[in-house]
Amino acid sequence: MTSSAAIDPLAGIDLIIFDKDGTLIEFHLMWGAWVDALARRLETAAALPVREGLYALLGVDRGTGLIHAHGLLAATPMSRIREVVQAYVEEAGAAPELAAAAIQAAWHAPDPVALAQPVTDLAGLLGRLRARVGIFAVATSDDRRPTERTLEALGVSGEFAAISCADDGIRTKPAPDPVLRLCAALGILPSRTAVVGDSPADLLMGRAAGVARSIGVLTGVGDRASLEPLADVVLGSIAELALEPSRA
Repeated sequence: MTSSAAIDPLAGIDLIIFDKDGTLIEFHLMWGAWVDALARRLETAAALPVREGLYALLGVDRGTGLIHAHGLLAATPMSRIREVVQAYVEEAGAAPELAAAAIQAAWHAPDPVALAQPVTDLAGLLGRLRARVGIFAVATSDDRRPTERTLEALGVSGEFAAISCADDGIRTKPAPDPVLRLCAALGILPSRTAVVGDSPADLLMGRAAGVARSIGVLTGVGDRASLEPLADVVLGSIAELALEPSRA
């Protein structure tokens, strides 16, 4: 693997599958604020001091709000996170009925309209990339409705031919299923596909699916040390995909 684009990351690619959080949009800004709000609501609803343990459980640094690359929040479907958090509230001392009620009262999804911030000018970038790659898709560990709302709010929903989400009824990252399903739906071989993501789970998904290229970006939960062993190339952000190979 390489840490720079000495190779052309888009050579021979007909489909780019992007992760969403941390790749297209700022991950820590959205999810760090969500964990803080959830912790406050849970402590009120359950009347238990669960804040410190919740940050550790979800893999979030309370001081900085940064999400750890291998933490639960990095690439876990929301339905599973909810189950784990409810079990944690029970372990903290709440009866099962109280824990369920506290989760019901405290649980909420991040507001994509208010919180989603693109890592770059997405419409401009995708327009430039389309001169070389004909089809774009999204594979995310988020659910379908918030994903659709996010892409709509960013003004790029029409740029993606298909999306794969955590509540679609298939195995999620790092399993290859999202990539294989998208490739099948769009009629593109994995060997003509690139996966772009900020977490080890994204890159493991791509490798398991046999894609031509797994591209890591440093705008989310993964750092160079965690991404390089799994990536064909690691870029600062998706903006570098539009650079000439010799300049990326």
